[in-house]
Amino acid sequence: MSKIAIVTDSNSGITKEEADRLGIFVIPMPFMIDDEHFYEGVNLTQEEFYEKQTGGAVISTSQPSPEEVCRLWDQILLNYDEILHLPMSSGLSGACQTAMMLAQDAPYEGKVFVVNNQRISVTLHQSLLDAKILIGKGFDAKTIREKLEEDKFSCTIYIMLDTLEYLKKGGRITPAAAAIGTLLKIKPILQIQGEKLDAFSKARTLSQGKSVMLGALKNDIETRFGGVVPAPGKVWLKIAHTANEEAALQLKEEMLEIFPGYEVEIAPLPLSIACHVGPGALGVGCCQKTFA
Repeated sequence: MSKIAIVTDSNSGITKEEADRLGIFVIPMPFMIDDEHFYEGVNLTQEEFYEKQTGGAVISTSQPSPEEVCRLWDQILLNYDEILHLPMSSGLSGACQTAMMLAQDAPYEGKVFVVNNQRISVTLHQSLLDAKILIGKGFDAKTIREKLEEDKFSCTIYIMLDTLEYLKKGGRITPAAAAIGTLLKIKPILQIQGEKLDAFSKARTLSQGKSVMLGALKNDIETRFGGVVPAPGKVWLKIAHTANEEAALQLKEEMLEIFPGYEVEIAPLPLSIACHVGPGALGVGCCQKTFA
């Protein structure tokens, strides 16, 4: 049986401690902040990022260089037969296309399998755990890639923003729309499903926004993932946030009232999303337990 390594980037939200425990290799995502280079989880913590963001720093995202990716692959292949590379969604970054192109080169063809299952954050994190399960069942890397890509829509994320400022800075909404939304105290709710970050709904209060997200999540579980009852064994429930842990813990209590008997995991959103949504965002998500 082939010895298979799993590689991802920090957009998966996996912590260094968990990656070390599971034997997963993580490529830190690069950022430019006021013309300085930073790497998520290396010389840029979540706290430092939000301090710079709220302080008005100019922040832009990038992707790992081909040299960085190949250097890691070369090191891994000294001890492994195959690599499963799970980058963030191809619709949100060019990192996936770059990795797919590199994997076609002679040193990596047939050894490196890039998984384009269009996930990010808590749903991509779940794909890493699914990959570990499938490796344990004895599948080769090519088959695991196929299974994970077939399962790409068995998940969903909803994110409520606390501010429109960073969507405006990123050019995703006009300054006029941001000004009107701020005046009306609108909290946009976005959806990540597949390759895009799309508008889903809007709310005027935190309570209303949470109700919208939890209602959408409940509907997804009922109509797509086998039903809420008796479904604790059928889906993973997730909460994600940007510098908003207290609200995330409160949301967990509310979620458990709707989904009794479930386990709910909480994790920070990766900084590549935080660039666009800003601090104070709150998200809910779920992944179907396809392979458990």
